[in-house]
Amino acid sequence: MNELQQHWRRHKSYILYLLALYVLGWGFSSYEKIFLSLIIGTIVGLFNTWTLIRRVERLGRAVILGRRVVSLGMLSRMAAATLGAIFALRYPEHLSIVWIVVGLMTSYVVIMIDFFFQKNKEEER
Repeated sequence: MNELQQHWRRHKSYILYLLALYVLGWGFSSYEKIFLSLIIGTIVGLFNTWTLIRRVERLGRAVILGRRVVSLGMLSRMAAATLGAIFALRYPEHLSIVWIVVGLMTSYVVIMIDFFFQKNKEEER
């Protein structure tokens, strides 16, 4: 398994644990609006990260084979984030756009935290 796939599996598991915590918060706290927004934002963020990983792998294969790749799919990732925002605007009594954006950024925060942990682990060796 290549390094990118190892990172993806690790990040995915961390985000799924966070989603489990969000679901518990949604079910057992009085902050349903916040946790539901975090759930939707994090799912869209996880989808965007998965899409980016797939496109980067496709780019790597194309470079090896000497072919061209049109894009890394920025438009589709932006459309997914916009869809989450549209849900928040359509159902403001159930969702908060601010917390959806926080959920969207969760994947990137997890990636940064994991990077620092892996860097420290490397330095200890």
